[in-house]
Amino acid sequence: MKYQNVSRLCHTKSMVTVNGQFPGPRIVAREGDRLLIKVVNNVQNNISIHWHGIRQLQSGWADGPAYVTQCPIQTGQSYVYNYTIVGQRGTLFWHAHISWLRSTLYGPLIILPKHGVPYPFTKPYKEVPIIFGEWWNADPEAVITQALQTGGGPNVSDAYTINGLPGPLYNCSAKGQGTFDNSTVAGILEYEVAPQSLHSINSMKKLSLFKPILPALNDTSFATNFSNKLRSLASVQFPANVPQKVDKHFFFTIGLGTSPCQQNQTCQGPNGTKFAASVNNVSFTVPTTALLQAHFFGQSKGVYTPSFPASPLIPFNYTGTPPNNTMVGNGTKVVVLPFNTSVELVMQDTSILGAESHPLHLHGFNFFVVGQGFGNFDPNKDPSNFNLVDPIERNTVGVPSGGWVAIRFLADNPGAWFMHCHLEVHTSWGLKMAWIVLDGMLPHQKLLPPPADLPQC
Repeated sequence: MKYQNVSRLCHTKSMVTVNGQFPGPRIVAREGDRLLIKVVNNVQNNISIHWHGIRQLQSGWADGPAYVTQCPIQTGQSYVYNYTIVGQRGTLFWHAHISWLRSTLYGPLIILPKHGVPYPFTKPYKEVPIIFGEWWNADPEAVITQALQTGGGPNVSDAYTINGLPGPLYNCSAKGQGTFDNSTVAGILEYEVAPQSLHSINSMKKLSLFKPILPALNDTSFATNFSNKLRSLASVQFPANVPQKVDKHFFFTIGLGTSPCQQNQTCQGPNGTKFAASVNNVSFTVPTTALLQAHFFGQSKGVYTPSFPASPLIPFNYTGTPPNNTMVGNGTKVVVLPFNTSVELVMQDTSILGAESHPLHLHGFNFFVVGQGFGNFDPNKDPSNFNLVDPIERNTVGVPSGGWVAIRFLADNPGAWFMHCHLEVHTSWGLKMAWIVLDGMLPHQKLLPPPADLPQC
């Protein structure tokens, strides 16, 4: 069996890549391996790389989000990402974590089990990484720069891609093609046959392409029913260590809003405003000094405040009629947690400017998805239906459109950890925040000093 994507790129252009590859090179390691990855910046953009899903135990300096765990790597400079993979296996990915450079800077990160340790399923004959992305005919950096200046929504991408290619359904892939569904990317999965089976080969060439019937892009109920069936293994070898006792409860609203248009400027957002996004009505302001650096050296004054609200300051009907005031606040606010705090976080979508599913990614931790539902979360009724036995363990979860999701995690990793929507435009509009976890008492519970080559702002 082989996977192929027979198409050409929609439009050739110069773009930022890693080692001249798009998507970037595949990284393969084993659980327990120490990785040293030197990133040399040979382009005009500032660069940082995030290793999505890697917990970075005591190695927060290698996590990668710009101005959170590090200042970006400037032109002509380099940085060695140094981390050990502890207690993790599976297929993750790496990507740029500054502005919209993730559009071309990304690639698979595959963690195999330790030697001699079996897979938790039948070992496959062959593994083929498939990675999804988007393609712009324009420069993505120019797209988001213009959107942030005008306050309107950015231009959408020209194609979705599989392994960097748009597939046969896009009219840029072949001449004379008819209409196509611009929400779908496709590739061709072809089963190989023995070379001597010429009759079989000729027969296969005459077969029409099989196109499966897919759910609609906005079929929320289908997506919810599917995700509700997912469970952890919850075995002796792979236990589901769900925190049974909760030290800190948080309730975050997740959604869009607006911010004022500057004087003497015409803005293209709703009613002449700028689009914005927020968590608990706080639109995150990116600092000019990395949060982790400010925290480690005790120099947080003027960089961030430990005053992120644990719940909305002004409660409202989150999924009902939107309030008249859609303006968001701004600030660089964080939540500070003592080491080993058990956390329950409920994230509630809001209908301000329209309900939407938001994929929230938490750096530095895996968490358990203990519950989800539609409408407004009911703190008196909904927790009784939480799954505390075998919930799925994730690093990213979709906050349902017009609904809520509840997660639990143990804050056992000291450092500064980003949490944000993984829709790039929402992150750019401010749908992000950070947690700071303090050191524990024991040596292995403390953040190590920064490496000597840590980039400077």
